[in-house]
Amino acid sequence: MKTAVRLAVSSVFGLATFGLALFVPAGTLHYWQAWVFIATFTTTSIVPTIYLARTNLAALRRRMHAGPRAETRTIQKIIMTGFSVDLFAMMALSAFDHRMGWSTVPVWLCLLGDLLVAAGLSIAMLVVVQNGYAAATVTVEARQTLVTGGLYGLVRHPMYAGDVVMMVGVPLALGSYWGLVFVIPGVVMLVFRILDEEKVLIAELPGYREYTRDVRYRLLPHLW
Repeated sequence: MKTAVRLAVSSVFGLATFGLALFVPAGTLHYWQAWVFIATFTTTSIVPTIYLARTNLAALRRRMHAGPRAETRTIQKIIMTGFSVDLFAMMALSAFDHRMGWSTVPVWLCLLGDLLVAAGLSIAMLVVVQNGYAAATVTVEARQTLVTGGLYGLVRHPMYAGDVVMMVGVPLALGSYWGLVFVIPGVVMLVFRILDEEKVLIAELPGYREYTRDVRYRLLPHLW
């Protein structure tokens, strides 16, 4: 019951954040791109959440323990604060772009952006299904085992790869090209997060150093 209440509160808070970040800068509720984006984000998040609630409640609780305040390392608190601000600014600028009419994004590209958002979120949730210890914070738990199969056989941090896909999709889904300027700082912050996280994993998770030799790429195949 406690988990269900937290989920409900988190959902309401999330919808309020979307409303603040999108409809206030847009200056109108007549913004179909924003409504479709919210529907896509909500649907893609709810379905896997229900699945985890029925099959792996512990993994769901790890995912819910998120945000800068949940981090135990100061550097990660700073990084996640910056990342959260970057995402909020990305949505706000995209909505303001809609208001000012700076970008002319065709409908098909907006819908492609929604597909990227859904794909990015789905990748992140699939990671949790494949690795029940995948958390929203940088931590290594007692008795945690190393997962090397599935998406972890492609890159060492597939959850963050999903975040990159989602970030590219958000501005396009909202009908903005200008919002894409926030993708670069967002990726930079993920890079710093990964570099610090790997220090923890190498030091505390048995077999991780050997895993880094077998799977070369951290974030995107054949790039980094």
